[in-house]
Amino acid sequence: MTANTWDLVVVGAGPAGSTAAIAALRADPDARVLLLDAAAFPRDKVCGDGVAPHALDVLADLGVDVAALVAGTEPITSLRMVSPGGVVAARTFARQAAVVPRVLLDERLVRAAVASGAVLRRRRVRTVVAAEDEVLVDGDIRARVVVGADGAESVVRRQCGARPAPAGTVAVALRGYAPADPWPAGEQLLTMTGADWPAYAWAFPVGDGTANVGYGQLVTGVVPTRARMTERLHHLLPDLAPLPLRGHRLPLSTGRPEVGHGRVLLTGDAASLVNPLTGEGIYYAVLSGGLAGAAALTPDPARAYRRALRERLGGHLRHTDLLARLTRRPWPLDLATAAAAADQDSFDRFVEIGLGAGKVNAHLLAALARATGRHRGRA
Repeated sequence: MTANTWDLVVVGAGPAGSTAAIAALRADPDARVLLLDAAAFPRDKVCGDGVAPHALDVLADLGVDVAALVAGTEPITSLRMVSPGGVVAARTFARQAAVVPRVLLDERLVRAAVASGAVLRRRRVRTVVAAEDEVLVDGDIRARVVVGADGAESVVRRQCGARPAPAGTVAVALRGYAPADPWPAGEQLLTMTGADWPAYAWAFPVGDGTANVGYGQLVTGVVPTRARMTERLHHLLPDLAPLPLRGHRLPLSTGRPEVGHGRVLLTGDAASLVNPLTGEGIYYAVLSGGLAGAAALTPDPARAYRRALRERLGGHLRHTDLLARLTRRPWPLDLATAAAAADQDSFDRFVEIGLGAGKVNAHLLAALARATGRHRGRA
């Protein structure tokens, strides 16, 4: 094996890529794993920064020190949701979450990958060419398997033959950091709007005196302008002072993601693994990264990865895809929020769908039926 030949090359060293490297080396500590990223760490990444406990579970199972990952932040213990029609649900999480700025989270994860034995190089990958028994990266790096973890604008995705995201499955968002004073410590806020629906604003306190604030919107036709999105953000969060905002694109899950192409595996945003209801992506990123890293060292990586992801997320992704279609009008969110406000168990189950791998079940259907009855009774 030559110096530039690797068992696994991971393109992108964010949560999905770093977790893939960690998982591969946990499966085989002697594996040669190369981690490539265009940026030098630490670096910022536009994101809501919310880290669900489900993501921390995945990382803990891989031996990552999750206390070190969330150090310097305060636990998130509750969520306040305001529906498009003004229905409010404010309840405590069954398990606390975290808000960790990506400039911290990604640096800590990539260092954990290096500590596991991965080699980190700064490089912007431009070409990925798959052959029968290897993958050639940029013409000079040879890999038995490549994991594409290079985000929403993934070069690996484009070059491995995966289909582009279908119309109506891409969202755009703006994010900034503001003083956390207007919002209660430890409480995440999601406030939805019927204007430009589907859309919502958020305020996620970090615990260091700042809050991650932003606005996201599904693209259903013409891409909304930055000015329009900024206007909607300030309308929904009127206490927010003007602040610098950065934008990003979110490729939403369609329920059946393309993730395995021969010796090239796609993870996280590169696989369009973003929850279409909430925009949550870190849990999907670390879960898919971990499964891809472990599968990369098997005799049939693509088959092993598809099977593992289907077992862990298959039913959930189909349910979120269906729910995303049903909520293209705002009124179902009024009913869901009313059900969550009336019943802690329903709230917990909705949280599982939005932040974890939950699915719709008979309990939720009954809760929605009760909320529908109450709504009709007031009409």
